[in-house]
Amino acid sequence: MRAALYAPGLGYYAAGATKLGERGDFVTAPEMSSFFGAALADIFAPMNAKSTLELGAGSGKLARDFLGASPSTGKYNILDISADLRERQQAILACHVVNWLDALPEKIAGLVLANEVLDAVPCEIVRFSNEHYEQARVCAANGIFEWSWQPLLTGPLLHAAKHRIPPIEGYTSEINLEAEALVATLAERLTDGVLCFIDYGFPRREYYVTDRSSGTLACHYQHRVHFDPLMLVGLQDITSHVDFTAMAEAAVDGGASVIGYTTQAQFLLRAGLLQRFESTAFVNEGDRVRALGAIQKLLSPTEMGELFKVLIVGKGSAIDALAHLADIDQSYRL
Repeated sequence: MRAALYAPGLGYYAAGATKLGERGDFVTAPEMSSFFGAALADIFAPMNAKSTLELGAGSGKLARDFLGASPSTGKYNILDISADLRERQQAILACHVVNWLDALPEKIAGLVLANEVLDAVPCEIVRFSNEHYEQARVCAANGIFEWSWQPLLTGPLLHAAKHRIPPIEGYTSEINLEAEALVATLAERLTDGVLCFIDYGFPRREYYVTDRSSGTLACHYQHRVHFDPLMLVGLQDITSHVDFTAMAEAAVDGGASVIGYTTQAQFLLRAGLLQRFESTAFVNEGDRVRALGAIQKLLSPTEMGELFKVLIVGKGSAIDALAHLADIDQSYRL
């Protein structure tokens, strides 16, 4: 998965093909509506953050909408491993003061945004078969990629598998220790501030259920979804849903506290997205209808509203600054 997505010059995020938007392979919330980035600026305004760091900034549209809604915000930094996307971000953000980082800072203060980042962190596929756990590997036979299953005998992945993967013959799913390590590192380096993760996924009790015996790994190509990551290698996105319980545990292990966990719909409604929409003057009725249609997709339970979740963790004074989010907190589901 790492090679298919990030290999220099060959991986999906390292090559030059258009990835986001109507001409790409999938559409993210910022591409769908400018009200998304504005809502994030509004809901985190009480922090008075002197710095914002966005991980995996995509086309740069979230940053542009965030800065447009909060022009007096502090420094805005972007960390993106894709040189191709970085160039596109620099073009769309030419009118804003933005810094691009080459590495994660040793100390982080302020707000960290990660929208649809964790789902693209390379995961491992594990299955229960013949009374033991196996890890999926990929091999090449006559120029064709094939699955190769190897027994898990020891180590952190086996430990996680025993506690998450049901011992049901053939049950296959994902475990993302690398994403957990990223969250833990961010939490450890956070001094006073907030980490906000927005992605599709479930708490653990809803992730590893009997009915989801084939896992969640999916591929996106030209706005179509399929489930074979061994085809179109380097030309398609590969993702897995996020185990938000694992991410919350990793954040706590890194010294942060869970401020809130909720659905994207509840989060955006609490952020005042509808109020901002109602107060916006549109050029014509057509623009208003299109904007409303995009908002419906962001909020609808049958679209992104329920599948996408928001996990917010933090340290220091930022926790009190976001106390108003308590009324939408569903961390009991974790």
